[in-house]
Amino acid sequence: MSRPIKAFVDTKALKANLSCVRQKSAQSQILSVVKANAYGHGIERVFEGLKGSDGFGVLQVGEAEVLRGLGFRGPIVLLEGVFDPRELEDCSRLQLWHAVHCMEQIDWLSRHKTHKAHRVFLKMNTGMNRLGFRPEQFKSVWSRLNALPQIEEISLMTHFSDADLPGGALSQQSRFDQFTQDLIGERSLSNSAALFLNPLNHALHQDWVRAGLALYGGSVNYPQQTSNDWALQAVMSLRSKVIATQDLKPGDTVGYGSTFTATQAMKIGVVACGYADGYPRSAESGTPILVNGQRTQTLGRVSMDMLSVDLSPLQQQGQIECVGAEVTLWGAASTGQTLDIDEVAHHAKTLSYELMCGLGNRVPFEVIEDDA
Repeated sequence: MSRPIKAFVDTKALKANLSCVRQKSAQSQILSVVKANAYGHGIERVFEGLKGSDGFGVLQVGEAEVLRGLGFRGPIVLLEGVFDPRELEDCSRLQLWHAVHCMEQIDWLSRHKTHKAHRVFLKMNTGMNRLGFRPEQFKSVWSRLNALPQIEEISLMTHFSDADLPGGALSQQSRFDQFTQDLIGERSLSNSAALFLNPLNHALHQDWVRAGLALYGGSVNYPQQTSNDWALQAVMSLRSKVIATQDLKPGDTVGYGSTFTATQAMKIGVVACGYADGYPRSAESGTPILVNGQRTQTLGRVSMDMLSVDLSPLQQQGQIECVGAEVTLWGAASTGQTLDIDEVAHHAKTLSYELMCGLGNRVPFEVIEDDA
């Protein structure tokens, strides 16, 4: 028998989340972000659910090649632009749009020999202080870029650092608008947080919204609101099974470091899942987990290949034999109950992004196809 852990990607949930994004940005086009191999879900696995997007945002040329290989012929944007002047040839070959965020990228374009001019997204730094040109220099940079024969069209973009804070996106939008008011070109400002916290605000969303986390069912402002509050569905589910049980006496401890001590007689389950599978080691005793759809908690430290769970709630319901019981680490159980990935991440003092992106290579995937 093979090790029972498996991750699931729900195509129907992806389609539902994309529809939810559209409802909140009715006048904008959707650029679905599939960087980091679609937030760990796999580009090939999510494509069926997201192929109705108006375009895709990627980080690397290789991700764009996968999308073209799957038959997508619409816009694909390299969100950080090219990392090397030779990649401009790839942009021409694959018909990619790409960000321009530094003078070096403009220099590369000025020396690039191409038969077809490029569409670029000129990026403004409105406070994130990662990539982009400062607002005061933006117009002069735009003018230099616009004068290049290698450029067909310039779109304008920024990335909000504080979209999940009250008024954060709006203050950065104001700065962006102030320094781009005389410039032509489509605009892209909002990410998932800006979109969901400012629904139907076209002045903020502009021509293109870049949806990422929301498409995969994560809440943009957990714990204030959950994915269920936003009508988003879990796309990734991680399930395994109980492979052994132990009967503890008062005073018995669990796991490395003996961080959990039983105060009464209890039965625990040992689950085939550990930090080598991508389950966070930082998840301490008390992290929620589902066993046969029943909510319970982890006990002790997560080890490389295993973790322990409290089986008391199952015993109280008369479930005595628990070896082989389904365990849902996050997402949906096969019986329909769900465990919010944001809740697990919160207990582990991290974000759902990290859990999605961090699954180990040894975890197999299965795509749950849409029946429609």
